[in-house]
Amino acid sequence: MEEGEKRIKQEDCSEDKLGPGILTLTNKRLAFDKTNARIMDFSKHFGDTVLDISLKDVIKTWKEGLLMKKVCFSVKTDEGEQTYKFGTMGTNNWFKTIEKQVTEYKNQ
Repeated sequence: MEEGEKRIKQEDCSEDKLGPGILTLTNKRLAFDKTNARIMDFSKHFGDTVLDISLKDVIKTWKEGLLMKKVCFSVKTDEGEQTYKFGTMGTNNWFKTIEKQVTEYKNQ
């Protein structure tokens, strides 16, 4: 983490295209680290950081789904707009927290 960066929220979850991993929200960015788990010995290992998005690049956030609820956000990248959908516990709380952090970051 950078100087002055604080972890706000972190959860073991899954993204529709990227698969399982750890979603982390800080006061400066959203990050997603892939994980590998083995059932035989109940171990879980961190893999590569596949998403590292500055909060200034978040275009919009929303939640969707009736049974399989997801927190979603679109970001601007060099290739254009990219959308990510994460299956988390408490999607409403994730949605509100991401919205709050993005607003606070952009108002600095």
